[in-house]
Amino acid sequence: MEGNKMFESLSHAALQDYWWVIISLLGSLLVFLMFVQGGQTLIYTLGKTETERKMIVNTLGRKWEFTFTTLVTFGGAFFASFPLFYSTSFGGAYWVWMIILFAFVIQAVAYEFRSKPRNFLGQKTYEIFLFINGAIGTILIGTAVGTFFTGSMFSRDLVTNFSRWETPFYGLEAALNVQNVSLGLAVFFLARVLGILYIMNSIESVPIMARSRKQLFYNAVPFLVFFLFFVIRLMFLEGFAVDPETGMVTMEAYKYLHNLLGMPVVLVMFLAGVILVLWGLYLALLKASTKGIWYTGAGTVLAVMVLFFLAGFNNTSFYPSVFDLQHSLTIRNSSSSHYTLTVMSYVSLFVPVVVVYIFFAWKSINVKKIDESEMESSSHTY
Repeated sequence: MEGNKMFESLSHAALQDYWWVIISLLGSLLVFLMFVQGGQTLIYTLGKTETERKMIVNTLGRKWEFTFTTLVTFGGAFFASFPLFYSTSFGGAYWVWMIILFAFVIQAVAYEFRSKPRNFLGQKTYEIFLFINGAIGTILIGTAVGTFFTGSMFSRDLVTNFSRWETPFYGLEAALNVQNVSLGLAVFFLARVLGILYIMNSIESVPIMARSRKQLFYNAVPFLVFFLFFVIRLMFLEGFAVDPETGMVTMEAYKYLHNLLGMPVVLVMFLAGVILVLWGLYLALLKASTKGIWYTGAGTVLAVMVLFFLAGFNNTSFYPSVFDLQHSLTIRNSSSSHYTLTVMSYVSLFVPVVVVYIFFAWKSINVKKIDESEMESSSHTY
């Protein structure tokens, strides 16, 4: 009986922390799975013949549903655990989220109809759809997450919690902030890096492998530049500190640096993530290894989780309002009730089951690398 009450015994604050960890994990997995989006922007760069492009589209097509499902799960989990953020951001910055949604809808349409016979739009049109999804989806998601550190122009009624966006651009103004854009571009080039590493791991083709190693260098450099710019600048920015007693939000110099140094486990995670990312790139670029995706992918998950931890933990507002600091959202004032979080926590116990399923599904799909002969003999291709 006591075992059945393991979540009921937790305080509301502990459940809020637990769900912020879940949200952080889902967000980091989503960024890793965006290798699909990154690969889609390289179809014509890595594939110079129709068969090569078909191989690239099909190896990505076998994974696109993982990314889409994770995106939906991430959004659903955020809505259920921190509904005030969901209503404020998705309801206020709706132009950004509508564009992101549109980009993912046309991705699904492209994979469904690209290879259908008598396709009146033409195959190339759907490949353009895939490029749009890969570019816009990654840049805007990264830019939106950047506002966790720079703030947004919204207000809310502190009694009813009804929120209102205070600019006529409804989220698009985030693109005018260099910090937000640098993270957006870092996510874009990271997705391309991961896409290249995945293609190297899943396709058997000497020409594609040679082009992939060349493009890996060309994309790894701007990724590192934009990521380092974002992180270094973040360490020197004023952050949105929350008084744990009163809930008052104030600006604190070097807040995110203080967060990183004040949470040793998070600091170790960040260093481990950076090392794994660089190790994966080293193996692929200098050792011609096809295993780089696993090291760089694992490093990506750790590093992105750290960004979420810096935004939400250690008495920090994860969705600050630059219109009025006291209207900012924290994991304390934007979460669901203790009862809701408790019920959801039991549901979260199925997450490891889903992860195991994805692992075995992934393994069965990738049991053999895609090659030209498979594209010629397979009855189902994207």
